[in-house]
Parts: sequence; C-alpha cells; structure tokens
Amino acid sequence: MKFSEIVALILFFIIPPIIGFLIYKQFRSFVSLKRGITEYFMISLAGFSVLLFLVGLSTYSSDFNLAIDPVDNGYTPFATKHMLTLFLFFMVAIYAVIVLWLKGRDLPPVIVVLALTVITIALMISVAVILQVVENSDGNVGWCFVFLPLAYIISAISLIIRITKEESHHAVNRTYRNKILGYLNRLMAATQWQPVWVIILLIPVFIVITVILILCGQDSHALTRVFTETTGWHFSQKAHPPFLDHQGHYLCTVAACGNPDLVKPIRLGNRHGHQIIVNRQLQIANAFEELIQDISPVFHRYIRRLYDQYGYPLSKRINTPMRSNIIYLLMKPVEWFFVLVLYTCVKKPEMKIAKQYT
Repeated sequence: MKFSEIVALILFFIIPPIIGFLIYKQFRSFVSLKRGITEYFMISLAGFSVLLFLVGLSTYSSDFNLAIDPVDNGYTPFATKHMLTLFLFFMVAIYAVIVLWLKGRDLPPVIVVLALTVITIALMISVAVILQVVENSDGNVGWCFVFLPLAYIISAISLIIRITKEESHHAVNRTYRNKILGYLNRLMAATQWQPVWVIILLIPVFIVITVILILCGQDSHALTRVFTETTGWHFSQKAHPPFLDHQGHYLCTVAACGNPDLVKPIRLGNRHGHQIIVNRQLQIANAFEELIQDISPVFHRYIRRLYDQYGYPLSKRINTPMRSNIIYLLMKPVEWFFVLVLYTCVKKPEMKIAKQYT
C-alpha cells in the first residue's frame, strides 16, 4: 500500500468522527465536555453496531424454507415474518433509553419505572439475540449481529445504575397533589423497592406491547417464533431444503423451490456428495447430458462450460416459488426435446432416466 493511500485511510477514519463531534456539540453545547464525549462515543458505537447488524442481515438473508447456495448466502437468524416484533421492542426500548438519558431527573418515578421496565425487557431479548447468533450449524459465528445487542446491554445497564441512584435521591423531595401519585412516588422513591416494581411491571408492559403487535397483524407468539422459525442457529427448530450445488444443474433450484404440485419432486438424490431434491425434469436433463458426454466428450465439455457460465448466475435469481414455477414451465419444451432424443438414441430410456442421482 502506498504512503498516500495510508494517509488517505487514516484521514478517512479521523476526519469524519471529528466533524461528527463538532456537529453534535452544536445540538448539545450545554453539556459538559466529559458527558459530551461519553454521549458521542455511545452514539457512534450505536451507529457502528446498527451498520454491522444491517451487513449481517444482508449476508444472512434467506428464510429457512428457501434452498440456497451456502457459498453465496446464509440463513437468517431471525424469521422475516416476525421481524417486526423484534424491531418494535427495540425501538420502544431505545426511545426509553434516550428519554431517561436526557430527562431522567425531571421525570416522575412512575414514568421512570415504566421506562426501566421496557429497557429490562429489551435486555432479556438482547441476551436471547446474542445466544441465537453465537451458534451456527456451519461453524461460523454471526459476529455482525453481536455488537448491536451487546452495545445495548452495556448502555442500558449503565443507564439503569445511574438513573436508579439519581431518581431515588430526587424523588424523596418530590410532592404531588394527587394522593395516589404521591403514594406511588414515595413507594418507588425507595431504592430498595425500585427493582421490585420493575419486575412487577414486566408482565403488564410486555402484554401491552404484545397486544399492539397483534393489532398490527403479528402472531401472539412472534417474539419466540422470530428465533425458532429459523434454521441453523441456536434456537432454530426448522430444517432447510438441501443446499443447491452451484456446480450442478440450476434445475436443482427449480425442483427445490418450486410449488410441489407443479414441479412434482420425486425423491432426494445425491450430486457430488450433496443431497438435492430430484424431479423428473431434472432427471431427463441429466440423462440427456450423460448421453452427450458418451457421444462426444469434447462437445460435452464445451456445453458444460457454457451451462456453468450462464446457469449458475441464473440459479441465484431463482429464489422464490413463483420464479421456480416459471422456469419449470419455460423448460417444458426443452424437456420434451430431451425425451425425444433419449427415446431415439437410447435402448432403455426410462431406465437411464430413473438411475439419475441414485
């Protein structure tokens, strides 16, 4: 690496944070330098963690029911169908963190305890997220997913300790005209009682958020299913289709992903040591390829090279049942041509077709 490139790289990592801090100070000019640096560091850490999390989602993006080539993609640790639940819980918790950080001393104890309750629920979910992503069946750890919940846990615990101490001190001197609010204020102002109230309110707050999610169309068990309706991760309970063989037929993709009533999968087969889903169209195509190889190995290598060059990129785009069904129907005339050639050139064509991928 050239000296100029090294300097440019160093400046890239130094100048943007400095500019960002100067912009941040324009909005938070009234805070002390020490607190400002702490806040800016936490904001930067959160932004970096979110970026890594999004990178992870783009890398591990396939739901458990899709057949994939593991070289190109991976299975998501969070069920897409229930992702809204996870997102909403964290959005509410992050909002609670921001409110407590900015207005902790000015909030009534009731609001403080409610916010702490939401933050505590998200803490438990964060632990579940970390447990989910540190174990993968392919031997890799989803490090991109770890930083965001870990950053939240560190921030939340630090905030809880600070707010609990500050609020217990200020709530003692706070008075309310309303007797009920006054009683709750005195009760929650006692430091030893605040953790108890947080625990007591965990279930009601959790229920309220769950009801909101149900009204938004989410499943009542979405918070658990977002982890379990996945494959290959710690809490996963689903099995994925056989991996696609990127050196084989892209028709493997059609057989694996297409509507079973249309593509009519027959059985599981074996190709280069990998299990694949086999249908008759795939068997016929492979039998035809085998026939070409027997007749002219040189011509077969040329055809195989072209097929790998264009078939593999196409297979990466056949990732939904609808696309698989369309390809299956488009290949039907080609399949009939292959059958005609096989029945013309092979003494026992059905036996040759049936033995494919056994």
